[in-house]
Amino acid sequence: MDKTININLAGTLFQIDEEAFKIIRDWLQAINNRLRNEPGGPETIEDIESRVAEILRSQRGTAGVISKENVEAMIAIIGRPEDFETPDGYSGEPVYSQPRKRMYRNPDDMIISGVCGGIGAYLNIDPVLFRILFVIFTTFGVGAFVYIILWIALPTANTDARKKEMYGNSYNSAMSYKNREVTLAASGTTVYNSGYYNSSRIGNAFNEIFSAIGRVLFIIMRLFLILTGILLVLTGFLVILSLVLVLVFKLPGMFSPNDSTIHFLYFRDFLNYVISPAAAPWIILLTLLAVILPMLALIYWGVKMIFWFRARDGIFSLAGLVLWVLSVTLLAVLMFNEGISFERTGRSSSQQLITSPPDTLFIATGRKSEDLNLTKEFSLPDNQYSVFIDDAQHKLYINSELNLYVSDGKDAKIEIRKRSSGRTRPEAARKAESLEYNYTFLNDTLRLDEYFAIPAGSRWSGDNVDINIYIPENTILYFDNYSANFLDKYIDISFTSTGDEVETFVDYDTEPWQLTGKYWKITREGLSEAEPAKAK
Repeated sequence: MDKTININLAGTLFQIDEEAFKIIRDWLQAINNRLRNEPGGPETIEDIESRVAEILRSQRGTAGVISKENVEAMIAIIGRPEDFETPDGYSGEPVYSQPRKRMYRNPDDMIISGVCGGIGAYLNIDPVLFRILFVIFTTFGVGAFVYIILWIALPTANTDARKKEMYGNSYNSAMSYKNREVTLAASGTTVYNSGYYNSSRIGNAFNEIFSAIGRVLFIIMRLFLILTGILLVLTGFLVILSLVLVLVFKLPGMFSPNDSTIHFLYFRDFLNYVISPAAAPWIILLTLLAVILPMLALIYWGVKMIFWFRARDGIFSLAGLVLWVLSVTLLAVLMFNEGISFERTGRSSSQQLITSPPDTLFIATGRKSEDLNLTKEFSLPDNQYSVFIDDAQHKLYINSELNLYVSDGKDAKIEIRKRSSGRTRPEAARKAESLEYNYTFLNDTLRLDEYFAIPAGSRWSGDNVDINIYIPENTILYFDNYSANFLDKYIDISFTSTGDEVETFVDYDTEPWQLTGKYWKITREGLSEAEPAKAK
């Protein structure tokens, strides 16, 4: 077999037979002698080498052996040295042109990300110096921060064009060193990929240390990215699953354990009572897009972190971003239009005066929420606010609230205050007036319904009904087993102190459920347990 020689042309390694090597060597030398001292000569020579490498790759490829015929065919395409004319008026003095240089991360001289290798190639300085400086400044808390910024800001020199910009006039020398190391590594010789710098023994020792540290840091970083990726994938998947189950498959969003019967909330069903039915499907669809698209992005980033791959996903990311912005904008417009229905608040009140109040007032429950036999409920346990949904009659039932007041005189009063919301104050007042609530007072018994109703076909507007009972001080109260549920989380008693100023005493020690089945005396200092015989 004829002797073959390895040569480097424009960063590409070729195998060429001996006769072809002599021809291309003499041809390149003649080209170099003719053009090297001309203005822009070095760049022209580099372009010629790139063209030579391109032609040879197309003829035989880097895996084959370049023959004499291949070289002669290449010369016939490009031309002979005498075909390259010098410009008129050139004095013959050498002129050197410095190609434009840019800073990149160097993948051929990389410990962690190639930042130091890229700086060294740009400044033509051994990168081990910058590695030592980053380690020193990291002890002061700034080196790692600067390194991460450069890691993010600097692109990778992953093409020949970028490598030429990074190395400048040293590009050919750097590629020769790189190919020499690749050849030695292929022959089984252990080498350190140090770019084209002839580092000292100390420098090589530092590079070996940094390389070991870099491998450890890379493993730690990969473990961190894998764990982060798994967390992102799980988060995105669970959020999408929960949202789809609630909005699409009508899985209950929450439940209310207030009674022995568990009431479920179906979000889509309740939504039809809050906003206009025509807007409900669009709000559901836009909500799905506004939430699912970012979650899909989280899942995709998590998968990329786990498997460490690159993909040309710019067009898909841009399309997803545009779709997400559009869906969020439309959702905001719809929600704003629906939210106007809650802009104004209106109130309505009615009173019943009791001129001769009894010494003992029995508070009993009329109609109870459990008698409705409804399975759909929206409950907020913190403020004892529950909404029951009756799909058959298309009505909503909401629990009412009881408040106790100590009156100034000897008379008693029952006041029903209703509140609702609307686009205008008169509309809100009409909604409040239409709320349906019933109670009865006979002799010494006040019977209260546990809930009030929104008229059939009407939408929920943050409606509320308060039952305010004004009774003289030292009146005895008796609560049955249900009526204490009307009270708020804490027992509070309001009274007029001076002028028209109203103060409230809050009993944090007594729970409302402790009041049932017992007699209590009402005073400005709260409720105290009393005997029936002591009632006046």
